Amino acid sequence: MAVFSGDWVLAFGILGNIISFMFYLSPLPTFYQIYKKKSSEGFQSLPYVVALFSSMLWIYYAFLKSDNTTLLITINSVGCVIETACICFYLFYAPKKIHTIKLIVLLILCGFGLIVFSNQLVVKASHRAHVVGWICLVFSLCVFVAPLGIVRQVIRTKSVEYMPFLLSFFLTISAVTWFFYGLLLKDYNIAIPNVLGFILGVLQMVLYVMYKNADSTAMNDKQKLPEIPQKIILLEENKIPELTEQIINIVKISALLNSETNPEVSQPSIDGIEEAHEHQNFPMEIEV
Repeated sequence: MAVFSGDWVLAFGILGNIISFMFYLSPLPTFYQIYKKKSSEGFQSLPYVVALFSSMLWIYYAFLKSDNTTLLITINSVGCVIETACICFYLFYAPKKIHTIKLIVLLILCGFGLIVFSNQLVVKASHRAHVVGWICLVFSLCVFVAPLGIVRQVIRTKSVEYMPFLLSFFLTISAVTWFFYGLLLKDYNIAIPNVLGFILGVLQMVLYVMYKNADSTAMNDKQKLPEIPQKIILLEENKIPELTEQIINIVKISALLNSETNPEVSQPSIDGIEEAHEHQNFPMEIEV
């Protein structure tokens, strides 16, 4: 029975590694949008910073526990590399970098350094894994709670532009696999946070389905807007010959009026106008 349970632990651990790897890669469409816009405005860096911090904590926890933690180390090491790359890419295109830099200093440098330093000095060696396990549990919950800012934005704007579906999908599947991995391993520090991860992942997918059609309707409205000025321009172009003819008639009348005021100076031009009108069969009367 123990061997059978061990096989399931290994199976869920490997599956968790594969799905978590896909979860880490799921923001790639988001960063492609950032690359096209040349700006990260509208997207948040908090989920990536918190995810990096959580991965570092899990690696520290895995080294302290040392039994059945190889798969935990592998996936979180990959997570550290990918999340670091995401944060660097975000900072490169961020219009305001100071907020993200403050998060990095607060969580990665100060937070992680303080946890490791205090745990090594204050806590007994036999209790260190237990203490760090509870800290990992709390910050894993923070990883799942971090995207709630995006959820609030989706509800407020009724737009899913800044909430990628793949991120929510792989978050849900990853939470299920790691829950069973922790449950079979009897490590509730791993199992418990993934219950919340599953709930929030489902919530995000439901919101995506609800507001996806709203985005499609808005895009259709934007595509219809340019048709109105084109019709106006066509109408104005049809009036151009008529306006041109009216302008020519006004010029002719003004020339006749000037000829009445200054007959000697304007006589040559009047003769030219008379000849033009005779060719066009327009009657003219000139008082001498």
